Amino acid sequence: MRSRPFGLSMGYLGAIVVIGVTLVPLLFVVLGGFRTNAQINSDPAGLPGPWVTDNYGSILGSSAFWTFLGNSALIAVIATLVAVALGSMAGFALSRYHFKGREALYTLFTLGLLFPLTVATLPLYLWLRQLGMLESFWGVAIPEAAFSLPVTIVILRPFMHAIPGELEDAAVLDGASRLGFFWRILLPLSAPALTTVGVLAFVTSWNAYLLPLLVFNDSAHFTLPLGVATFQSQYSQDTAKVLAFTALSMIPALAFFVLAERRIVGGLTGSVKG
Repeated sequence: MRSRPFGLSMGYLGAIVVIGVTLVPLLFVVLGGFRTNAQINSDPAGLPGPWVTDNYGSILGSSAFWTFLGNSALIAVIATLVAVALGSMAGFALSRYHFKGREALYTLFTLGLLFPLTVATLPLYLWLRQLGMLESFWGVAIPEAAFSLPVTIVILRPFMHAIPGELEDAAVLDGASRLGFFWRILLPLSAPALTTVGVLAFVTSWNAYLLPLLVFNDSAHFTLPLGVATFQSQYSQDTAKVLAFTALSMIPALAFFVLAERRIVGGLTGSVKG
C-alpha cells in the first residue's frame, strides 16, 4: 500500500518537471516580448517592469507578419486537406478490402515513418525544379502532404478496421455502394481519427522550415518559420522585438492544438484499440 502513494507522488513530480521544461521557455519568450532591451540586458530572467506593448503592437501592425501568417495558413490547409483525403481513401482500401499484397503495401507506408525529409532534400529539390514548382505554394504543400501520409494511414487503418463489418453489410443491403458506405457511414464514424490526423498534418506543415527554405527565395512567399528567421537576422540587436515576433508566430499552432487536444487523444485511443 505504501508503494502506491510513492509511485503516485513520483508520477506527479515527473508531470511537474515535464510541464516546467515545456512551459518555462514559452513563458520566457512571451514575457520577453513585453520588455525592453534594457530590461532584458539588465535581468534576462526577470519579469516585465513596466510592461511594454510596443513590440507586439509594431509587429501586429506590420504587413510582413500577416503575409507570413497567411502563407503558412494557406500551405497548411492545402497540405492537411490533401493528406486527409488521400490517407482516408488509402486507409479505407487497406482496412476494408482484401487483395494480394495488402499487408506489404501497408508495411511500405509504415516504413515511410522512418524516412525523414532531410534524406530526400536534394532529389526533392531537383524534382520540384524540373516540374516548375519552385516559388509555388503547391511545391511545399504537396510534399508536406506526402510526408504526412504514413502517420495518417497508420492511424486511420486500424480505426476504420475496427468499425463492424455488419454496418457495411447493412448498407449494401439498403442499396449503398462501396463508395456510398465510405462517404456516408465510414467517414462520419471515423471523425475522431480524421481530426487527429488533420491536426497532426496541420501542425507539422505549420512548423515546417526546411522545405519552404528550399522552395522559396522570394520573401513574399515566406511562411512564419522562415519569417521568424528573417526577422531575427534583420533585428538581431532588438531582442525584445524578436521574442515578440516568435511568441506571435507560436500562438496559432498552439491554439489549434489545444482546442483539438481531446479529439487527438480520442482518435489515437481508437486507433490503438483497433
